Amino acid sequence: MLPPRDPDEILKARGAAHRPAGRFEPYQAVRESDGWDSAPDEHLLRTEISLETPRRIISRNQSPDVPFDRSVNPYRGCEHGCIYCFARPSHAYLGLSPGLDFETRITAKPDAARLLAAEIARPGYAVAPIAFGTNTDPYQPAESRLGIMRQCLRVLHDWNHPVSLVTRGRLVLRDLDLIGAMAARGQIFVGVSLTTLDPALARQMEPRAPAPATRLAMIGALAGAGVRVRVMLAPIIPGLTDHEIESLLAAARKAGAASASMIPIRLPLEVAALFRDWLDRHHPGRAAHVMSRIHAIRGGRDNDPRFGQRMRGEGVEADLMHQRFRIARKRLGYDRTAPPLDCSRFAPPPRPGDQLALF
Repeated sequence: MLPPRDPDEILKARGAAHRPAGRFEPYQAVRESDGWDSAPDEHLLRTEISLETPRRIISRNQSPDVPFDRSVNPYRGCEHGCIYCFARPSHAYLGLSPGLDFETRITAKPDAARLLAAEIARPGYAVAPIAFGTNTDPYQPAESRLGIMRQCLRVLHDWNHPVSLVTRGRLVLRDLDLIGAMAARGQIFVGVSLTTLDPALARQMEPRAPAPATRLAMIGALAGAGVRVRVMLAPIIPGLTDHEIESLLAAARKAGAASASMIPIRLPLEVAALFRDWLDRHHPGRAAHVMSRIHAIRGGRDNDPRFGQRMRGEGVEADLMHQRFRIARKRLGYDRTAPPLDCSRFAPPPRPGDQLALF
């Protein structure tokens, strides 16, 4: 059960409404009135940005469920505030709440580009695509002020290093000069997350993310610049957005997406209680039905963390969702697979005074 929310906090465009303690915290703080309170101290809850100075920036993984073995996350937490975000539990590692803290207390890594350049310059580094946007969005609002993602892209552009990028932030178009140049060399693809075409529902689920029409325009602008775009229907929520699978694919294909993928909703750890609370606040009449259908694809539970199942779901309903997706993808002419990103050009950028190559 979630704790009561702070009545003095004014929430504007936030996905969560509570600040439950993370799973590693031994205590939960609950505000109680002792009857001696003065006038309410109401204040608008604003986003706070703190800085982190890690020693390394490339994270490695061996998960069989993802097509990459390394990633970079310039930010911890995400102001987009998507209520279903599977990354919310990662804020517990910072001693912060996966609820409101995840979307209001953001940690940025301003040295990310310098660390990235140092790591890929190490002797023996084996080049392979680096994934961005795997945990939190690198083009969330803070990026407009800090420019960390652009600095990282500049490093990878100069080194001819392949990149896979997932975002729903319109700010990606700011970097179209770098992205377009890398696309011309076959060194980048961009995935754009699209969950619904209903702007009112999107506003509730993803309060500070761009509207669906804006994301379709992003796909069009990227494709128009020669960038290969994958539309990512992630997550699809049974009983809430699953009826849109075909229309989402059709709209994205019309905008210029070349490939597509789909992941049913996941509710790991603290996300389950936050999502239930969100359903009760915004869709009380459908809450029980939506959760029962999620349980139908997750073995009767809120979440199934098993490798091989967590990205797909199981059972008749999950199979039907994937079958609908495959049929629509084929009918609309999407590519089933994308050509591999080019790793052959990877090399240090030329420096002033270097001898030019003869051929």
